[in-house]
Amino acid sequence: MNRPAITTFGELKRSGYTPKQIKDEIRANLIQMVRDGQSPFNTILGYEDTVIPDVQRAILSRHNILFLGLRGQAKTRMAREMVNLLDEWIPIIKGSEINDSPYAPISHYARKQLEVNGDDTPITWLHRSERYGEKLATPDVSVADLIGDIDPIKAANMKLSFADEQVLHYGIIPRSHRGIFVINELPDLQARIQVSLFNILQEGDIQIRGFKLRLPLDILFVFTANPEDYTNRGSIVTPLKDRIESQIITHYPKTIELSRSITEQEAKILPEQLDKVEVPDICRLLIEQLAMEARKSEYVDQKSGVSARLTISAYENLVSTAELRAITTGQQNTMVRIVDFVGVIPSITGKIELVYEGEQEGPLNVAHRLLGQAIRSLFTQYFPDPQSVKKTRETQKPKPNPYQPIIDWFGKGNDLALIQNDSPETYTTKLYSVDGLYAAVKQFYPKADEAQAALLMEFLLHGLSEFSLISKKGVEKGGYTFADMLGSMLNIDFDEEAGE
Repeated sequence: MNRPAITTFGELKRSGYTPKQIKDEIRANLIQMVRDGQSPFNTILGYEDTVIPDVQRAILSRHNILFLGLRGQAKTRMAREMVNLLDEWIPIIKGSEINDSPYAPISHYARKQLEVNGDDTPITWLHRSERYGEKLATPDVSVADLIGDIDPIKAANMKLSFADEQVLHYGIIPRSHRGIFVINELPDLQARIQVSLFNILQEGDIQIRGFKLRLPLDILFVFTANPEDYTNRGSIVTPLKDRIESQIITHYPKTIELSRSITEQEAKILPEQLDKVEVPDICRLLIEQLAMEARKSEYVDQKSGVSARLTISAYENLVSTAELRAITTGQQNTMVRIVDFVGVIPSITGKIELVYEGEQEGPLNVAHRLLGQAIRSLFTQYFPDPQSVKKTRETQKPKPNPYQPIIDWFGKGNDLALIQNDSPETYTTKLYSVDGLYAAVKQFYPKADEAQAALLMEFLLHGLSEFSLISKKGVEKGGYTFADMLGSMLNIDFDEEAGE
């Protein structure tokens, strides 16, 4: 819809335009969208049956909203999506700093314009994208930032007393009049600053340096916060919390499939990367399993949470790791390998907060441990559980262990080094050199092509190492060396003794 052509208050009245309070406006638009089978939260995944219905009920109740949840749970995204519930255009008095409605002006400037010009008062139209204000709560935020202050320069230039309303400089909240205003991380706002919001939320009064001014602001307030008990940085003062009518609890994706959809939607992968790098399903699932493991790890601070940004960053780094190999080796195209997950480690270490035990282990060790746990968890979805295979062999009619030839090959003193920048030919040749590895994959995936089989062979080696059937060590060049479990233990003991 184009900007309306109406330019004066008189024309606006003759057009039959009916002004609405913002909460009534958003409520009416939500009702229409629900009736039409539409949703204003099209980019939000996983909240269809939980958070979104809570938000809809809050909007229908004309409530201010507090989104309470751990980091990376789309709290700010939910607030920004509410802009879709605003009318596309609204009329304001031209030149107004605080989006004055010609039907209900609240600033001195707007009242004066109507008094002098009447129906000839010029108006302009404000798009809904300009009716959203957002402020990150930080310790240095002041009342002047949010509400306003007396401007001594303006008073001097206009030769006005400090008691005159015209010398006020409006803060971000009055400038969000007739719009949506969001304060992120509300507990980080100093208690005395939170107190300044009391009357704005309920009565519409603001007081600036002893200058009391009645401003009936028309704003939908949305706040975001981590659960109060989860942070030492601050808390929401009780009277303010009492004035926020709806508190909505957010959450992380409840399934790997949903987490994967969010990752693929949000990851910024360039078209040229998509053309060059193929990411198999097993690698996409492994990325999501990583986050799932982190969210229950004893080394990770669960009160801090594990953001959805971990999987997004990890996915981007995984693609870039494979792309870098393709560039280095001169390949036109490549497929992601399990060994490429060494490039994901920086995405993990920067996205998790560790408890004391985790700090003792170190972030790198914790990241590698999480990757190993993710492989172990995912392994049994692709291959038989090695532990159940052991139990089966103890029955009267034992079944052949599909992993035994592989274990025996390493038991003979053989080892295998998979380096990140191995060419496709080298990578495949190394994997096929392991006795029983290809046969084990073909037993369960007879239709896998050469590239798929190679990836599954590598995944099988990583899985066996996580079940302690073979050993695995990282190498400096970026990769892993696989060897016999017992032989590796003896080598460690020998090296330790030699160093004493």
